[in-house]
Amino acid sequence: GIAARTGDGAVCTMGSCVTKPGIVTSVVETATVLLDQRHLDAGKVAAMLAEAKETSERFAREEDVEVEWERIWRIDPILFDEELIELADEAVTDVAGQSHRLPSGPLHDAAEVARAGVPTVMLFVQSLRGLSHTKLEDTKPEHLELSVRALDLLAAKTIARLAADWRELSAPARLRRRPRGRRPPGS
Repeated sequence: GIAARTGDGAVCTMGSCVTKPGIVTSVVETATVLLDQRHLDAGKVAAMLAEAKETSERFAREEDVEVEWERIWRIDPILFDEELIELADEAVTDVAGQSHRLPSGPLHDAAEVARAGVPTVMLFVQSLRGLSHTKLEDTKPEHLELSVRALDLLAAKTIARLAADWRELSAPARLRRRPRGRRPPGS
């Protein structure tokens, strides 16, 4: 499919398909589908959309039906902090043995935090049967435990990195401080 040809973590999902008249013995008069496409590169998202439109128009010509597109919503990819992504990957790998990267962001609060300039990253927990954002979403207790451990380790790694950066940045300032009680020459 389009996502596989695009590669690099591309995602194309069909969120909904509603047919009318919706009678099992009737030929479909109208089918409305929702398409979600994601990639970390805005140019690749645009190319995937162009390919989907071209493909739907070709199918429409071949089957002598009409097709039309309506944009419901669009947002450019919002990139998370590379250093935090690496720390998250390390934390998950340390806890679970392997890590899977997933391009995400557009509808998550963390994306808005990242857009505001705050270094941001997200950790996801595996959902059973691939169901997400539905009342049927479920996660194994052992996966929840692993996710909490990974989040704890990510927080510890982040704090350690920030502390090391602070020590490195403030070291020259400490060397320039004069000892207490001593005045500079000429004062």
